[in-house]
Amino acid sequence: MIYDLGFVFRLMPMLSVVRRLVLLFLFFSLLLVSCKAPAPINYSVPAQTTVKSRIKSTKFLTGADNVKSYLSLLKNKKVGIVTNQTGLISFDSIYTIYDSILQSHIDVTVNKNIHIVDYIKEKTKIDIVKIYAPEHGFRGTADAGELVVDGKDSRTGLPIISLYGNNKKPSPEQLLGIDVLIFDIQDVGARFYTYISSLHYVMEACAENKVPLIILDRPNPNGNIVDGPILEKEYTSFVGMHPIPVLHGMTIGEYALMINGEKWLKDSIQCHVKIVPCENYKREMPYSLLAKPSPNLPNDHAINLYASLCFFEGTNVSVGRGTDKQFQIYGSPYLTQNHFSFVPLPNVGAKEPLYNGRECCGEDLSEIPKVTRLELKWLIKSYKETEEQPKFFNSFFTKLAGTKKLQQQIESGVSEEDIRESWKKGLEDFRAMRQKYLIY
Repeated sequence: MIYDLGFVFRLMPMLSVVRRLVLLFLFFSLLLVSCKAPAPINYSVPAQTTVKSRIKSTKFLTGADNVKSYLSLLKNKKVGIVTNQTGLISFDSIYTIYDSILQSHIDVTVNKNIHIVDYIKEKTKIDIVKIYAPEHGFRGTADAGELVVDGKDSRTGLPIISLYGNNKKPSPEQLLGIDVLIFDIQDVGARFYTYISSLHYVMEACAENKVPLIILDRPNPNGNIVDGPILEKEYTSFVGMHPIPVLHGMTIGEYALMINGEKWLKDSIQCHVKIVPCENYKREMPYSLLAKPSPNLPNDHAINLYASLCFFEGTNVSVGRGTDKQFQIYGSPYLTQNHFSFVPLPNVGAKEPLYNGRECCGEDLSEIPKVTRLELKWLIKSYKETEEQPKFFNSFFTKLAGTKKLQQQIESGVSEEDIRESWKKGLEDFRAMRQKYLIY
């Protein structure tokens, strides 16, 4: 800044002696301040990041990472948690809560993710007393449809209640003594992925037993895609419980709000639910999962193709269970031989894969671009090329589709474009309903 000393002296004859002295004092004081060297910029990374600074951060956080928003809600309470191997907290978010909520130093010295159960049990004074596990179990190693029994976690010693098989809904006895329940499971955005069915039953049990539910939200890896036929009520099952399309384009927190808001729980009861949202998240952001959401979804590409290829589970075509490209390839012994084939063999998540040890001809989709809608072309192509069309579909297909119409359309030779046109009205109505519950 430049100051005009000449102007000051030209003003002097117009002022009294006292005023001249005051003016000179003020001028030179201002000059000294402006000439003072600026403080050096500190480029070093602080040893601890406070919660206050984290609030102003633009870093993406899942609901589970956002520990400042829920740990205080758990103080002096008996806590249960519904989770599996996807319930991870990132290292960076744990590091930020130093001396903020529990007033205790958290000694995290390695840069890795930690499971929310291990963290709460080992690093806090929160009284976590029970784990509730969905399909595939708590540590996520069981096959699809495999019976998961109650047990005890080997690391923490906590009892595990299975919410799969005959016991899909926590009983009053299983919730006895629980003051608050946490739900932290990564979903993939498909109607027939059973974690959202487990969410329904957990919400219903909490509503009936007056247990508040805290949902730690996570992004939908299939983002904003809304597509597919709407489930018809008469085809309700554990792989499709509500009148939504195959791809619903919502996070699990948003979906919980819809369940409550549309009164889909038994007798139209409503659950007292609190959503801990993701921070700095936009729906169009790419999101890569920290852990496999289930044994046969090994990577982002499989998760992207899952909704389209899962229809094959209702046919005589394999989706690659028993290989290392699950839900990225498809084939069967009854399809035309071409340049690609595979042989399923038992592996983790597929102890008895379809066509175990037999050659399957089909197609490798592991290198194709990301799909942005529910694709039917591979299903229609396989039906046209199979050797035995009457044996192509099985009874499970209708449950996956949520309607009889899709199978009838394919068998009748209806084009993919016309099939998609038949979904239009239902999708428009769903999008209008969905809009009320979107958080992001």
